[in-house]
Amino acid sequence: MAEPTPTAPEGSRYRVDPLTGDLVYVVAARQGRPNLPATGCPFCPGGLEAPEPYDVRWFPNRWPAFPDERCEIVLYTPRHEAAFGDLSRAEARKVVDLWAERTATLGARPDVRYVLVFENRAPEVGATIAHPHGQIYAFDLVPPRALTELERPMTASGDSGPGAGDDRATPPALGPDAAGDRLVSAGEAWRAWVPWAANWPFELVVAPDEQLPDLPALDDARRDGLAALLIDVLGRLDRLFDDVMPYMLWFHQRPTDGGEWPNAWLHLHLAPLYRSAHTQRYVAAGELGSQVYFNPVDPAHAAARLREA
Repeated sequence: MAEPTPTAPEGSRYRVDPLTGDLVYVVAARQGRPNLPATGCPFCPGGLEAPEPYDVRWFPNRWPAFPDERCEIVLYTPRHEAAFGDLSRAEARKVVDLWAERTATLGARPDVRYVLVFENRAPEVGATIAHPHGQIYAFDLVPPRALTELERPMTASGDSGPGAGDDRATPPALGPDAAGDRLVSAGEAWRAWVPWAANWPFELVVAPDEQLPDLPALDDARRDGLAALLIDVLGRLDRLFDDVMPYMLWFHQRPTDGGEWPNAWLHLHLAPLYRSAHTQRYVAAGELGSQVYFNPVDPAHAAARLREA
């Protein structure tokens, strides 16, 4: 069955590829954005984007992909050389709280239907500033990848398939996939595991054990649990090859368009780039041309390596 394609808002800059149905947003103005800051770090206290001291901070992106201040930067810490895995639980909890607050605030806007919280870490994935930070895009539609997950029926872990036997429900589109020999870390109502059909060699999914729709829905205990598990798994990625692991990270959560979305189950996708020390896993023509992915590392072996890290 073909993936659903959202309808582009009238008068928008979205284009739909007539062959594939892929959605493209043309942002010609971003071509002029700088690759690196000319002087100093703009995200350090006293810098261009952070003139005052802060613990965590957000501000509108100067080079947005969308208009109307629907793209934001989130600073995780004032410490330039830190990584998320270096944060204390209290520091990481402040990041989680800010993600939730910005999701609620942006999602309340009438022109926003979906809030995507994400991070690109390291130059290999296009991060031009080393200071620990992420981004938020507030979409005026539900993006196709998120929509695909949301439109799949909820799957109970007792169903047949990989990892069957767990009697709890699992996130939509993830299936009975969150246990067994691919489990990497668990604690305080959250689990992190390597997906059964991982696209990336050391890919991870992080999700709460209980169905919760979005970041604002997390109570204090689950926010603490998410902060702790992110410190754990992101630290493991850096220890895996004793090097900074470039990665892409994004949350999928409930749309903010007022719909019911019964399958919404908050979870995080984490795509690390290295398949071995200093060796990047490239998605090349055979995969892009077929949309079939060839993973050189067995998911169970990847999980074992991450557990050991």
